[in-house]
Amino acid sequence: MEMEGLRPIRVSKEDSEDGQPLSPIARMFHQPRSNVYIIIIIGFKTPINPLAFKASLRHSLLKHPRFSSLQVVENDGEMRWVRTEVNLDNHVKVPVLDPNMEFPDKFVEDYASNLSKTTISMSMPLWDVHLLNVKTSEAESTGIIRIHHSLGDGISLMSLLLSCTRKASDPEALPTIPSVRRRNPSNYGGLTYWQFLLKLWCWVLLCWNTTVDALISMGTFFFLEDTKTPLKGALPLGPTPRRFVHRTISLDDVKLVKNAMGTTINDVIVAITQAGLSSYLNRKYGDDEKDNQGGERNNNNLPNNIRFRAALFVNLRPSAGIQDFDDMTRTNSKARWGNHIGYVLFPLKIALRDDPLDYVRDAKVAGDRKKATLEANFTYLMAKLARFFPKYFTNKISCLPSRTTIWFSNVPGPAEEISYFGFPVNFIAVSVYGQPNALMIHVLSYANKMKIILSADEDIIPDPHRLCDDFQNSLELMKNAAITSKKANPQLYKQRSNM
Repeated sequence: MEMEGLRPIRVSKEDSEDGQPLSPIARMFHQPRSNVYIIIIIGFKTPINPLAFKASLRHSLLKHPRFSSLQVVENDGEMRWVRTEVNLDNHVKVPVLDPNMEFPDKFVEDYASNLSKTTISMSMPLWDVHLLNVKTSEAESTGIIRIHHSLGDGISLMSLLLSCTRKASDPEALPTIPSVRRRNPSNYGGLTYWQFLLKLWCWVLLCWNTTVDALISMGTFFFLEDTKTPLKGALPLGPTPRRFVHRTISLDDVKLVKNAMGTTINDVIVAITQAGLSSYLNRKYGDDEKDNQGGERNNNNLPNNIRFRAALFVNLRPSAGIQDFDDMTRTNSKARWGNHIGYVLFPLKIALRDDPLDYVRDAKVAGDRKKATLEANFTYLMAKLARFFPKYFTNKISCLPSRTTIWFSNVPGPAEEISYFGFPVNFIAVSVYGQPNALMIHVLSYANKMKIILSADEDIIPDPHRLCDDFQNSLELMKNAAITSKKANPQLYKQRSNM
């Protein structure tokens, strides 16, 4: 019997993956130093009814073959999907909690952090759900969904999550799927001579940038490592326990800066990241200098020429953004379920700027450069080719991003408030653990809010909340500068807003 108001997920027999081998990217997430799990923290506006939640899972997650399949290692070392019966009691954890506990926010944060110290047994499908009925500053209750990254990437899982939700304003309506426009190459028919030359130049530039980026990726594979900073651990860095912290910022503030500068939301997010990291590192270097020499710290304590890169993950599906779940589960879909991601080595400028909007300008230049490259396709191809090489080489490829300082991912969320299995959602925070570096930054939009989520190795970053403060303060400075710029140049601002 179907739950009222919940459309069950349907996957045809042709779409079943029973007996199929794991993809090269899925196997990469099982490497010893890159055994990666995804954590989805959902804050609800009401307490959770565990029985109703479990009943809903039967008609949603369990209908998807990867959530009801084991990953079995064959004699030849190949890993395959094998369907199995799922006992929900093994996957849904509902600890008995004191509703009047003294520090509920700290408890939920510690609970998620403790999950990063464990893995899920390979004797069951690699996912579980933890329902915490305790009131925090942001929610009446919290659900934590843990999924091994081999089951799918952020786009796949967000599509599945949205298929289980409804608009808060209309319990019968599916949420609006965020749309992302991807540049489509124009065909050459009907082009003028100068337009043809421009297209040819863009093609040459794409080839040149891809060649340069591929060489840098290979150099990073063998020897090219980022500068040692207080945010970077020493190699080899394996999976470590994580502290998951998140901060809400205003999406309207981000859009205000975007419109003032005539850039994209992604450019502003990267700018906030650069500014926040620069402030954090400047304080850390200042503390070290003060400890070593005594006296007051300088205003600018950052070393010159810091090589600081992010492994920025990119969706490689032909269609950008979140996809319709029914479309993703069809065999002939161009937006197939799975791990269809590559990454680019994105340089971040660590410096103090007198004008906060200079961070946005820097981010736009770097972002436009990375849009004109096939580097993400190259790194995806490297991971696929790794299956033909010895295990050592496969493991090295999976840990290549560890030579960068941080991992970074930006996933669009629902455009309006939603309910999940009938429980209204106040926030969604997504992160990962098991990655071979000290810091992962996720950015996720939800309605008119945006979450910045950190996955931090506490041995290297003992104060991740302070880093969240730096991100939030950086956006505030940019917003104030953008407002001042708008008042000084209203006509320019109007032109940029219409772009």
